[in-house]
Amino acid sequence: MRRLTDTDGLSEQQRDILRTVRDFVDAEVIPVASELEHADAYPDEIVARLRDLGVFGLTIGEEYGGLGESLLTYALVVEELARGWMSLSGILNTHFIVAYLVAAHGTGEQRDYFLPKMATGEIRSALSMSEPDLGSDVAAIRTAAVREKGSDGDHYVITGQKMWLTNGATSSLIALLAKTDEGASRPHGNLTGFLIEKNPGFGQTRPGLAVPGKIHKLGYRGVDTTELILDGCRVPASRVLGGSPGRGFYQFMDGIEVGRVNVAARGCGVAHRAFELALAYARSRRSFGKIIGEHQAISFKLAEMATKVTASHQMMVMAALRKAAGGQSDVEAGMAKYLAAEYCKEVVEDCLRIHGGYGYATEHEVERLYRDAPMLLIGEGTAEIQKMIIGRALVRDYG
Repeated sequence: MRRLTDTDGLSEQQRDILRTVRDFVDAEVIPVASELEHADAYPDEIVARLRDLGVFGLTIGEEYGGLGESLLTYALVVEELARGWMSLSGILNTHFIVAYLVAAHGTGEQRDYFLPKMATGEIRSALSMSEPDLGSDVAAIRTAAVREKGSDGDHYVITGQKMWLTNGATSSLIALLAKTDEGASRPHGNLTGFLIEKNPGFGQTRPGLAVPGKIHKLGYRGVDTTELILDGCRVPASRVLGGSPGRGFYQFMDGIEVGRVNVAARGCGVAHRAFELALAYARSRRSFGKIIGEHQAISFKLAEMATKVTASHQMMVMAALRKAAGGQSDVEAGMAKYLAAEYCKEVVEDCLRIHGGYGYATEHEVERLYRDAPMLLIGEGTAEIQKMIIGRALVRDYG
């Protein structure tokens, strides 16, 4: 029987990439993931191996030293990595979003400078939109960037506080959305994207920019999640994304669609791993004279889980293909993210139920999946935000 997440129509190169990543996950990630996750330890050795495999340059063009693969390949790789440990896909997600922003919206100089180093993983990236007093209300951003002319050229002086940066400490490049007073005649026209270089680590990582300590979380550990404090941080005007202020909202929303495909792929990977664990346990655990998978109550759960894993995967593939084809794909990405996250939560819970007490014990993998799944319900926009996006588009455009 085929794997539930096999994808039709892939090239041989795509299949080779996925096979390599899957073998890597089975051999080098799954055996150590729970230990690293419980310790909340950054997986330096695994990240180094991902660099060796070329994963950081997966979607970056060959002219910049990357593999030039499609968004679909990226999503399928994320699915395989999340199957092993969801935090790995988080380490890559913001890196891929920022690489996409630079490639799609950056100036020629920005692409030439950043993308070759991003392809090798020498530069790793974080994305910064959210702030302590706002969640999905991007228009309410308070972090302010004021333009100044000086003898050393034009700069922006940025002051404010950012929240929920994945890779906030380990990154050396942050794509940050701030409020300027330029372009405000258009809706959201007072928002500008900046490419800010910094030193990796905590504390003062460049003049005027500090990364406080790591935020401790229920799950999704290992990857660092941080705040960002900007106090008069001077950024050259040449580091405005695309060179023109006032276009940040539309640039970042374009990138967030990539992020939502990523979160959908994570949900698919975590759910697939939960199904694998549940099926293996149902085929080995015996009660009342037979394996528990032969009891109707358990076999029905397995049937429901497999259907949800398959449906999520197919919708994620559809969203990746639509986004790769160009143009706006907020509805498809939102649908995929919403469905995959909700189904992942349900599949993981059924996996825990099938394992019984063993699923509740920290020595077993199931409890880690159970703590990871809730992040998918809120990351890159909550389920309610996805439904709002989908519903508005239906009322506006459908038929």
